[in-house]
Amino acid sequence: MLKEGMNIMILLLLFLAITQFSNADEPFDVRKHLATVTRYADSKDISANSFVSSEIPDQCTPIHLNLVARHGTRAPTKKKIRELEALDAHLEVLVRDAKEHKQYSEKIPSWLAEWRSPWKGKVTGGELITEGEDELYHLGIRVRERFPDLFNEEYHPDVYSIKTTQVPRASASAVAFGMGLFNERGKLGPGRHRAFAVTSESRASDIVLRFHDCCQSYKAFRKSQEPNVDKLKEPLLNEITRELVRQYGLNFTNQDVSSLWFLCKQEASLLNITNQACSLFSPSEVSLLEWTDDLELFILKGYGDTLNYRMGVPLLEDVVQSMEQAIKAKEEGYATGIYEKARMRFAHAETLLPFSCLIGLFLEESEFERIQREESLELPPKPPKNRNWRGSNVAPFAGNNMLILYSCQSDNSSKYFVQVLHNERPIALPGCHGSSFCPFEIFKDKIAAPHLKHDYNMLCNVIEQKQKDSAST
Repeated sequence: MLKEGMNIMILLLLFLAITQFSNADEPFDVRKHLATVTRYADSKDISANSFVSSEIPDQCTPIHLNLVARHGTRAPTKKKIRELEALDAHLEVLVRDAKEHKQYSEKIPSWLAEWRSPWKGKVTGGELITEGEDELYHLGIRVRERFPDLFNEEYHPDVYSIKTTQVPRASASAVAFGMGLFNERGKLGPGRHRAFAVTSESRASDIVLRFHDCCQSYKAFRKSQEPNVDKLKEPLLNEITRELVRQYGLNFTNQDVSSLWFLCKQEASLLNITNQACSLFSPSEVSLLEWTDDLELFILKGYGDTLNYRMGVPLLEDVVQSMEQAIKAKEEGYATGIYEKARMRFAHAETLLPFSCLIGLFLEESEFERIQREESLELPPKPPKNRNWRGSNVAPFAGNNMLILYSCQSDNSSKYFVQVLHNERPIALPGCHGSSFCPFEIFKDKIAAPHLKHDYNMLCNVIEQKQKDSAST
């Protein structure tokens, strides 16, 4: 028996070594390094494959599903369209100046001399594009195929609830997902579609899915931290700007380089073009620019400050309550069709990231213990060091967390378990000793409860309360 165990261990280590070697041997693909602009299909190839998922016992069946998803791939927002138009105008000036001073060189790429923003003149932005619709539509199909016992009932909005923010790209994502989920379940048209309800709260009061928009303390914190983030980025931008000026002979500014990196991400993700803006940067420069994006994400939306994720307690509370209700329905033997089997939510990176932090994803067990004690974490290490926190993995377009509640017929004290899938793959829960299959009571008491003791209004309206207090004195 011991010899067999040793053989299995040797085979596992050999498999991991081969996997790591083959990954290192793969050609550099910029589309996997686009931070939160990464397409879902590219992101799914990024996840670390060293984690061995817990097996779901045969006597366990799923009884409820919670989904928190980001919208699919979208067009640039109006603000970013203006930034690209400014880049368009400045590149034209730089090329013209180089020609006038006879400094124009063959080293300047022909595309750059002729480039015009493909979004120039657009007065709207941020909408879900066709590729984004496709991401969510097929996600819906896969969810139904993976959990057929959860989606075998006649549709009713109280059984399958779909919630979204009032931002069009999120609600369009919810509709695309629902079309996939209920594909061929109705009688509408040749595709046999069926109508389904998508509900949302007012933007001004949606503290479950747009808590960041309603949190005055967070807005003040973010405004105060943005200059510090810029300072952290500045040395690296200086270095890359000097290199591009030397290489191409154009007087690029740091703002130009920042905008060119943004253009690279848009071209590679939305247009599948990697031989223009992206070709200006070496693989090592791409990795460093990606890291600066990840730093910003960490500091302003992630583990950089407890407020970033603690303001998401209404969402965590909603998730836990939905599981408690499912357990009650199971315990009391509710008839099918009168209790909720899935609660699906469609929102933004600003929703998905804090929720991931609330349940302790992308941490080592020691780091999880530190955030439980409200201690700060180290910033993500600089390349070439490895890091768990990568925007391209933690919140790509259509990124998602699914929490599956299982009922297990067992003599053990825990009858209910939670499995967390990140981008459809089991992920370790540091708060549950690194397992991906966690007893519900441990999930509730050790992972959720330390956050749920905080009150959203107390966290988010500190500034407003101080103003009231000062006005009354």
